[in-house]
Amino acid sequence: IQELLRVMRTIDDRIVHELNTTIPTASFVGKVDPGQTCKELYESLMDAHTKRERIIKNCISQTSAVVKTLKEEREKAHEDAALLKQLRKEQTKLKLMQSELNVEEVVNDRSWKVLS
Repeated sequence: IQELLRVMRTIDDRIVHELNTTIPTASFVGKVDPGQTCKELYESLMDAHTKRERIIKNCISQTSAVVKTLKEEREKAHEDAALLKQLRKEQTKLKLMQSELNVEEVVNDRSWKVLS
């Protein structure tokens, strides 16, 4: 998930570049519709944020289910060290994904400020 989100965030990182290259200078003002260009950029950004949030929430949901199952198994097999290790690993992954959701909110705010 980390790699996927990093790749997806490059869209946000390119906003300023996109704005600088798509908004026409005075010499090209008649050849490009800046309103349409901004609208397309906005829609693309909205779509990217929506997809990322959906992906993160889906991963959180799936990992939460795994953690729940592992906890139930752990209650039955207290002595299983491998099971405990797997549970800890999944709990760490879940915390990481929940943090990623918070990071996503910060990234979204930053992106909208650039577009404002």
